[in-house]
Amino acid sequence: MIIGSISENKDLEKRISITPEIAKKYINLGFEIQLSENYGKHLGFDEKEYNELGVKFINDDRKLIETSDIIIQMSLLENNKTSFLKSGQTFIGILNPYENKNKLDELVKKKVNLFSLELLPRITRAQSMDILSSQANLAGYKAVVESFSTFEKAIPMMMTAAGTIPAAKVLVLGAGVAGLQAIATAKRMGAIVFATDVRAASKEQVESLGGKFLTVQGAENLETEGGYAKEASEEFKKKQEELLSDTLKKIDIVICTALIPGKKAPLIIKENMLKNMKPGSVIYDLAAVQGGNVALSEVDKIIEKNGVKIIGERNILNKLPTSSSSLYAKNIFNFILNLYDKEKKKININLEDEIISKTIIK
Repeated sequence: MIIGSISENKDLEKRISITPEIAKKYINLGFEIQLSENYGKHLGFDEKEYNELGVKFINDDRKLIETSDIIIQMSLLENNKTSFLKSGQTFIGILNPYENKNKLDELVKKKVNLFSLELLPRITRAQSMDILSSQANLAGYKAVVESFSTFEKAIPMMMTAAGTIPAAKVLVLGAGVAGLQAIATAKRMGAIVFATDVRAASKEQVESLGGKFLTVQGAENLETEGGYAKEASEEFKKKQEELLSDTLKKIDIVICTALIPGKKAPLIIKENMLKNMKPGSVIYDLAAVQGGNVALSEVDKIIEKNGVKIIGERNILNKLPTSSSSLYAKNIFNFILNLYDKEKKKININLEDEIISKTIIK
């Protein structure tokens, strides 16, 4: 069987789906690998490194797609290349089925097997394939680093003969994988960290990392059976707003990570709440591309309001493409390992397997 991957639009996506390390693993399993020319060159992976493993390079994306049994990408192909997919092929990536519903419906009609890995169930067996966790971990770390570089004061407490510089106070909204990594990173760099989340189980995790958990009085547990956050009631939102309005007065940096799978990101910091923040404060909105947790945040822009900088980026992982590609490629490999019948040397779509049934687009 042939696995193929074409270069992404590097203006939007610098990550790749097959690193040399993972190409070797596929080839050892008996797969053939074919890639676009200069596929990983921008990350320091020369064609020679792939060629020595037995990877083929093709300079025609149409030919590459049409001759592959399995196509692996970061996201859905661009419109003019989607038409090259044909019946019986398997396409794996982060397909965003809520935004791309019409395109995916057309491919399902063509009988292309589509797997969207952000739909993976949160079960132990799927942990090694969990692209949301591996990528969110890096995003949470990088959001803190970017925020600290924008903040124009020292982060840790510093005691000098000239006086004491107080530690920066950081608030993390959402204590999922990205949020927990943000808490851990901010603590390691000497900040005082606060966090809040709609899921009751988050309190213990936040406190284990040295963060202070902000609890909304009489809060309900807003956690789905799959371990994700669900939408809060209007009463909860009102109480949360009151708590945040008061907390923001003493906060220097806010990291926003709150997302609800398949829905617009919840608006948590409203425009009137920004007035409570000190000039020079920084907000990093990781949810910007899904509508944002913060009023006024815009994708790929830094908005300044009352001296507060609000940073929104489309894809923060473009700033860590080598690390994020390495983890993503391993996640995909583990997913294919579960999907592939080694004896029959073909894809086995066993819908009794929860991992397969939850990720396939029907």
